[in-house]
Order: sequence, then C-alpha cells, then structure tokens
Amino acid sequence: MPQRDSFILMCVGVGFMLLGLVGIIWGRHEEKSYFESLTSRPDLREFMAHWPERPQLGAIKIGGWIAIAVGFIMLMVGIILWLLAGP
Repeated sequence: MPQRDSFILMCVGVGFMLLGLVGIIWGRHEEKSYFESLTSRPDLREFMAHWPERPQLGAIKIGGWIAIAVGFIMLMVGIILWLLAGP
C-alpha cells in the first residue's frame, strides 16, 4: 500500500474524530437547551419524571462517540500501514 493511501486513511480517521467531537458538543448543547426550556414551563411533570423519554438527545452524543472510535481505529490502521510501508 503506497504511503499516499495510508495518509488518506489517516486523514479520514481524523475527520471522523472531528465529526464525533462535533456530534458530542452538539448533543450536549441540544440536551441543555431542551432541559432549560422545560424549566421555564409551569408544568414540570415531564422534566421531573423524565417521561416520555427523549432518546434523540443521547443519540447524538452516542453517535459522536462511535464516530470517534471509528476515526481512532482508522487513524491507527493508517499509521501502522504507513510505518510498515517504509521509505
């Protein structure tokens, strides 16, 4: 495998890791804004009981962690292939 291909794989891995970080930050922001909007309501039953569940708030963060894991694996594979290819 040429070094250029290893470099491309490493760049894609870093891209996935950045995408994952954006997903985690976005998920935290959405969750915070959702709960802040609930505290302004007079009826706090949904806020206190956490019913009905809102899985989409955690799904963005979980997707971010998955993207970081995939990106890290791709980055490591690219580095290993780059080191094995040699000069």
